[in-house]
Amino acid sequence: MPYVHIQVTREGVTLEQKEALIKGVTDLLQQILNKKPAQTLVVIDEVATDNWGIAGMTVTKFRQQEQAAAHKTE
Repeated sequence: MPYVHIQVTREGVTLEQKEALIKGVTDLLQQILNKKPAQTLVVIDEVATDNWGIAGMTVTKFRQQEQAAAHKTE
C-alpha cells in the first residue's frame, strides 16, 4: 500500500491543483509500479512559509530577499 506525503507551502494551492496532484501521483504509481489506485494513499500538507526553512531562513524571509534583489536589477 503506497503512502505518498506531499508538503507544499501554504500559498493558495487550489482544490483543483490538489486533486490533480493526487490523481497524478496515483496514476504514476499505477503505471510504474503496478500499484492499485484503491490502495494508494496521498496526503497533502500545507505549511506556512514561516514554518518552512531554506538557506538558513524562513521561506517568508527568503522570498522577501529574492523580491528585493529582483527589484534592484530592474
